[in-house]
Amino acid sequence: MTIRCSSQEKTKQESITNIKEAIEGYVLSLEEDGLPVPDEQVEKFNG
Repeated sequence: MTIRCSSQEKTKQESITNIKEAIEGYVLSLEEDGLPVPDEQVEKFNG
């Protein structure tokens, strides 16, 4: 399973914060629905 997430904010840090919050919400919803949480695999963009 591939999870794609993007964010456009004024600063890089704001974008990173929003993406982390989105991922946390996604994982929480999977857990609440009793669905498997994908293994942790992080692909970093250094742009």
